[in-house]
Amino acid sequence: MTTPMTRPVSTPMTDPMYAPVNTTPFIPREGMTRRRVLGAALAVGAAVPLVAAGPVWAHPAGSAAEDPKRLTLPAPTGPHPVGTVQLHLVDRSRPDAIAGPGRFRELMATVWYPARDVTRYPVAPWMPAGAFQAFLDDVGFGDLASLGPLTAGHVGAPVLRSGRRLPVVVFSHGARSHQGDHTVMVQEFASHGYAAVTIAHQYDTYTEFPDGRVAVPLRDGRAPTLPGDYAADLRFVLDCVERIAAGCNPDVDHKKLPAGLLGSLDPRRTGAFGWSKGGTATACATLADERIRAGLSLDAPMEMKPPLAGHLDRPFMMMSADFGRATHPAVAAFWSLLRGRRLDLRAEGAVHISYGDNEALFPQVAKLYGWTGKQLQDTIGTLDPDQAVRIQQAYPLAFFDEHLRRRPGHLLDGPSPAFPAVTFLP
Repeated sequence: MTTPMTRPVSTPMTDPMYAPVNTTPFIPREGMTRRRVLGAALAVGAAVPLVAAGPVWAHPAGSAAEDPKRLTLPAPTGPHPVGTVQLHLVDRSRPDAIAGPGRFRELMATVWYPARDVTRYPVAPWMPAGAFQAFLDDVGFGDLASLGPLTAGHVGAPVLRSGRRLPVVVFSHGARSHQGDHTVMVQEFASHGYAAVTIAHQYDTYTEFPDGRVAVPLRDGRAPTLPGDYAADLRFVLDCVERIAAGCNPDVDHKKLPAGLLGSLDPRRTGAFGWSKGGTATACATLADERIRAGLSLDAPMEMKPPLAGHLDRPFMMMSADFGRATHPAVAAFWSLLRGRRLDLRAEGAVHISYGDNEALFPQVAKLYGWTGKQLQDTIGTLDPDQAVRIQQAYPLAFFDEHLRRRPGHLLDGPSPAFPAVTFLP
């Protein structure tokens, strides 16, 4: 077991889209006006809606701090209730020098799945309480911990077994984010019959281990937090998916798993998706690992050292916003590697944080704090939030349905009147 990491001193966070590459930022800082507006303390993904007001729009007296209201996430649209369980994983093929001699890469992962019965099973929080509190404390908003939303997932509920194993999608979060920051998408997959596995990338996330240790991001350049490290985590989790499929429990603490989970996953129908740096990692892992039958990136910069290389003959979809092919050569270079079905979608008015839970949560926070419409748009862009949620529920599901379940629909054929903001880029 690793020793608890020392929480960073309370200083302004660097931009969450950056990660250390020696002393060079992972992503260039050009064009990051919106990030400067949000303030240096913003950490996209974790509790971002709760802290964005910090440096720029301090909460007024008599507002949310005195009358807290729990934030909510939209319900998934699928026919199945959702179950969830956390896994404590250790990759013994990867020594962890930060943790100390004889220690190995340690991760938390969460499996979301269609449930047979959710009665009597508690609802999972968006983020573990200790990790959520640590994040808020780091940015000076510890009094807002009671606002954390709940999810549609019921902890430990039995798995729905329908006679066929569940297709699997694995999710990789962005830099200094957390594994719940795309819960809208994840629980949508589960409600439609997928097993969705989210990864907490150690040293670049806020997470909580079963023994009560709370992990926070390291920012001194020592930590293995490059896209290639994320990709290695992703491939290790695929190994764990195969173990679950074979009836073996990968949890290092031998945790009792939900009834029906062992043997329920189909490793032959596995996809991967990720946001920002996690999207770059998804591309890297998909290029390297044929177990990933289809990949999806959510506004990923596609910057790696060395650059992504090799041809990919499996399907890959990009959902672009700030990082488009026209303005970012690394994205265009990755696009040129794709030899299979490839799609590049953009939602008009979307910004980098639009493809995630932010579109559901920020409008609620705007009301709590009395933000103007312009302040909200400066944060999440001009894309209508309700449509943004529907886009991230519909398009990723349609993509993986087509390529993992052989259920082609018409949504990916071209523009749809149901989603007028979505453009298919040639």
